[in-house]
Amino acid sequence: MFLALVVTPELREFLARARGGVMRLLKVCIQDEQLVVGAYRDPEKSWEQDYDRFLLPLLEDQEPCYILYRLDSQNAQGYEWIFISWSPDQSPIKQKMLYAATRATVKKEFGGGHVKSELFGTAEEDICLQGYQRHVSSCSGPAPLTLAEQELQRIKISEGRVKQVKTETSVESKHQTLQGIAFPILETARRALQQLAHKHINYIQLRLDVEKETIELVHSNPTEIRDLPRRVPKDTPRYHFFLYKHSHEGDYLESVVFIYSMPGYSCSIKERMLYSSCKSRLLEGVEKDYQLEIAKKLEIDNGDELTEDFLYDEVHPKQHAHKQAFAKPRGPAGKRGHKRLIKGSGETRQDS
Repeated sequence: MFLALVVTPELREFLARARGGVMRLLKVCIQDEQLVVGAYRDPEKSWEQDYDRFLLPLLEDQEPCYILYRLDSQNAQGYEWIFISWSPDQSPIKQKMLYAATRATVKKEFGGGHVKSELFGTAEEDICLQGYQRHVSSCSGPAPLTLAEQELQRIKISEGRVKQVKTETSVESKHQTLQGIAFPILETARRALQQLAHKHINYIQLRLDVEKETIELVHSNPTEIRDLPRRVPKDTPRYHFFLYKHSHEGDYLESVVFIYSMPGYSCSIKERMLYSSCKSRLLEGVEKDYQLEIAKKLEIDNGDELTEDFLYDEVHPKQHAHKQAFAKPRGPAGKRGHKRLIKGSGETRQDS
């Protein structure tokens, strides 16, 4: 946990002046556990003309910062601003997390009603003028998928990865009509779930006792992302709950991820059916009884899949990746582009 940082009197004075519209730009930094003024600029030309020449020289390759940039438009509270979080890839992890955890404090201190847009960047192209214009364009595009649509998309992807085994076709088909099975959760597992809900622990592994028809705790040892692959057994199914601590677009987040690991078809059909049938009822009970919000539900067959990039992309899927690709088509100079749909012979297929 990060301590609340002190806002210096000098910064409070600059924030007040900035809200009045006399400044074009104000840079805020963290020094000695204090929020301080890093730099400021007065307006000279239009906001578009001032943007890159004022903003880009203030960006440091290994030092995060916040930047408040004033537009020329106004709302009921005064001038409208862009709130920019700069967090370069080369900066230390501790600094990234500290800035992510403090972002809400800076925004509140300045006044959220003055902020028209929020922008997060790790490279200059993310927050330069063209980057901001791309951000505005993407926000005005189609709405992101709903939770239900995301779940349907996830199911389709998962189904595409399932191996087709003839001996199990009839069993799996009948099993899909079941409503789910509710095995009782043993007390040790209940206590662990309660601790996870209060963020006292960050990992839980559960197993089914097929003979006793109960759900029991395997262990709740402290676990980092790099430890996750080793937590997944190679010869038996498991349920995992992991508290994923990370930063996303400048915000510090702690997201609970549920992982259902099923190591291929080396398990018996009975195990596969029971783990699959108990999963939905287990999650329903956990979310209801422990008020545990699950940000993402994953199904894997191999622990090696659980990398930091994989988790990040699953929890924060890129909604506009294809839209940006079509906005600026690549030339035909023999380079491989993004996947595209090709129609022909009465069917549609993907070609890369």
